[in-house]
This record gives sequence, structure tokens and C-alpha cells, in this order.
Amino acid sequence: MKKIFFNNWHFMRYFRIAIAMFCFYSAYEQNQWVFVPFGVFFMFQAVFNLGCGGSCKN
Repeated sequence: MKKIFFNNWHFMRYFRIAIAMFCFYSAYEQNQWVFVPFGVFFMFQAVFNLGCGGSCKN
């Protein structure tokens, strides 16, 4: 589990964290709490390194 959190950090993980922080900030600053689930979604993807990030091959 520790390996998942601390290894393989790349641009998309940082980008997802930035989006999550923006969503949390927008929700707090503008009192539009609909942004919180989006922030949670992107934070979950960044922390656990889930999602394709544009590199999925079908």
C-alpha cells in the first residue's frame, strides 16, 4: 500500500490533485457544494493512481 502512495508520480497525478484542490477551493469560496464530489473523485484518482490518464489501450 505504501508503494502505491509514494511511487510513480507523474504529470497526470499532479494534475488531478490540482483539479481536486481547485474544486474544493471553488466549493468553499463560492458556497457551491456541488463541486465537492468532483474534488473527492479527482483526489481519489490521484492518491490511488487510478484512471487511464490518456494512455489506455482498448
